[in-house]
Amino acid sequence: MTSLLLKDVTESLGLPAGDSEEHYTITAVSWQQYEALLERLGDNPGYRVTYLEGVLELVAPSRKHDRNKTLIGMLLEAYFQETRTRFYGLGSTTFRNPAGASGTEPDECYCLGTEKEFPDLAIEVVVTSGNVDKLAVYQRLGVREVWFWRQGQFAVHCLREGGYEQTERSELLPDLDLSLLSSYVDHPEPLDAVLEFRAAIHK
Repeated sequence: MTSLLLKDVTESLGLPAGDSEEHYTITAVSWQQYEALLERLGDNPGYRVTYLEGVLELVAPSRKHDRNKTLIGMLLEAYFQETRTRFYGLGSTTFRNPAGASGTEPDECYCLGTEKEFPDLAIEVVVTSGNVDKLAVYQRLGVREVWFWRQGQFAVHCLREGGYEQTERSELLPDLDLSLLSSYVDHPEPLDAVLEFRAAIHK
């Protein structure tokens, strides 16, 4: 990727994200160029950047995407509070592994029990599929669980020695009813969703 192309991409980020997601994929990107792009973007909240072995992907999330990811975070944090689970919310922090030539910004992520360099749990809201294998990135970061929210339900992937295995329940949060959690993610009123979810936890 040339310096001019890097400039073109970053200048285009002033465009507002609508109700559909925008994807930009660029190949043959060096690690230095990836870090330079992150520095240029700074704390721009409108884009997510993922990098894996020379492939760089930028996603401009849709309104629905951000609404879902925010409510998932609110519901999970309500669960942590109600169950007295010690947690550290890291939001969409950029995590990088230079040795593994990988980096990404989860939609939401958490350390459980103690704060760590990389999160235990990462959550991705999938509206449209991207071109970078997110599980391959998370494996190189050592993230223990990755949840994908897609088409009204969660898909849970737990890290094993050889990669991720999809499981029915969370191993980090084995008592969490994911079906119950899912039923509140598309609730039209976020405050009501959290209050109702808190009450339902104790039934």
